[in-house]
Amino acid sequence: MLRHFRALHETAQPQNNPTSTQTSRKQMVDEALVNMVIKDSQPFSVVEDEGFRGLIHALDPSYIIPNRQALKKMVALKYEEAKRKAKAEMEKATAVSLTSDMWTSINTDAYLAITCHYIDDSDKMNTVLLDVEKFPDRHTAENMALVKKNVMMEWAIKDKVKCLVTDAAANMIACAKILQVRHSVCIAHALNTMVKKSFDQVPALCDIRNKAKKVVTYFRSSTSAKEMLTQVQKEMNSNLVNDVETRWNSTLHMLQRLHEERQTVEASLASLKTDIAPLHAQDYEAIQQILCVLAPFHLATVELSEEKRVSGSKVIPLLKMIHYSLLVNHCIFHKLTLAIAKELTDNLIRRLREHIWNMESLSIMTMATLLDPRFKTLGFLNHTKMTEAVKRLKAECANVIRAEDERPSTSSSTQSTEAPSSTQQPTPSSIPPETRAAWPVCQPPSSSTYPPVNCSLCPAGPTYLRWVQRAEEEEEEEEAGLSRTRSSPRRARFSSLRRARFSSLRRAHFNTSGASYCV
Repeated sequence: MLRHFRALHETAQPQNNPTSTQTSRKQMVDEALVNMVIKDSQPFSVVEDEGFRGLIHALDPSYIIPNRQALKKMVALKYEEAKRKAKAEMEKATAVSLTSDMWTSINTDAYLAITCHYIDDSDKMNTVLLDVEKFPDRHTAENMALVKKNVMMEWAIKDKVKCLVTDAAANMIACAKILQVRHSVCIAHALNTMVKKSFDQVPALCDIRNKAKKVVTYFRSSTSAKEMLTQVQKEMNSNLVNDVETRWNSTLHMLQRLHEERQTVEASLASLKTDIAPLHAQDYEAIQQILCVLAPFHLATVELSEEKRVSGSKVIPLLKMIHYSLLVNHCIFHKLTLAIAKELTDNLIRRLREHIWNMESLSIMTMATLLDPRFKTLGFLNHTKMTEAVKRLKAECANVIRAEDERPSTSSSTQSTEAPSSTQQPTPSSIPPETRAAWPVCQPPSSSTYPPVNCSLCPAGPTYLRWVQRAEEEEEEEEAGLSRTRSSPRRARFSSLRRARFSSLRRAHFNTSGASYCV
């Protein structure tokens, strides 16, 4: 009976294909595994770990975990797919900017990283990591330029790169010159360098930094010292931060954490037999004032290091705000009482003014600041530089407007050259009747009457017609006794200048295009 039911009736009932279901589920889990390896930077050998295999077996006993070679191929396919999508998006961008830096891995291998930034159709900034390439060659400008050029050719953005942002290293600047790309120094790097050089110019401050670094290194390297510090801290889960030469704001973080843990650190050092010299009360007071000085630099670095919004227009205003903060603490409220903090502030103010002067001389920065409605001219520190920037912006706007005004005239002149069949100027008899009827009849320049306002085919027409309309309005006002030129000598002079300009436009209107279009 059961055999008869399966043979004749069960095939007629719709049922799901278990093979396709298992295949789709395996693909879904494979995709999740690849995403985990990519996002968490897991090694390919994770699929061979017993704990991981036991976890997957508990979640899905039927899932067959791929080996490390198969996982590597899956990650490579995922990379190629993401690269194709990124290339397709970057093809739509009209302009891109690049950021590049050299860094060294834990195994002391040098790498060159290149990142691309562009604005998409929804006016959002996107970031794509183009390449992180091992760089065994010498770090010369020529070698780096060759690698960057190959990357730009691979991603088809060589003609779209408008700016290259790097640190202020000489080889990076020379690399941009070889590539013939506008170069801009990373502001976060510049602030970091500014603070380090200002630190080095204060010997007493260097002594405090060295003493603090020795204390932090001792607690981080000694097991007994670390255990003693943990017992004193009890429930506090904060660790000391050491100073790193290549890490931004590391000196600030080291001093800040040491100042917060000063009581526990002093108590631990007193209980340990060590030759490490502790910091005194004057040192901690100096650290407190130094933190007050360096806080604006830290906030500005964090603000400029974000990638979700374009930060070019904020550079000059942020530098001005840092400068104002230093002046307020030092000169207005006199919060800095120690000579060390005052000397550090003086060094920072002097270097900051030099950097602001350079930034306010760069058109790429000043244009962005002026066009940002949050800042405009308020973001500038130097009034002379602000005036020069406004003039440059006005000149740029005038060029854009002039280009827009010349665009229809260019098309009109093209029509004028293509319309007649002979090389001679067209005459009224050579123009088709229907076209001649649609064109207005312009009076000669000596006539006192103005041509009709719909004469828009001449190269000087659009500008000319605006003056025509204004002149006709003034004539109507004069006839009605409402002329505005009589109310003020300044307006009368302005009106005479406008009429002189109008006369020159009339001559240009007829001389350049009267024989061709105005019949």
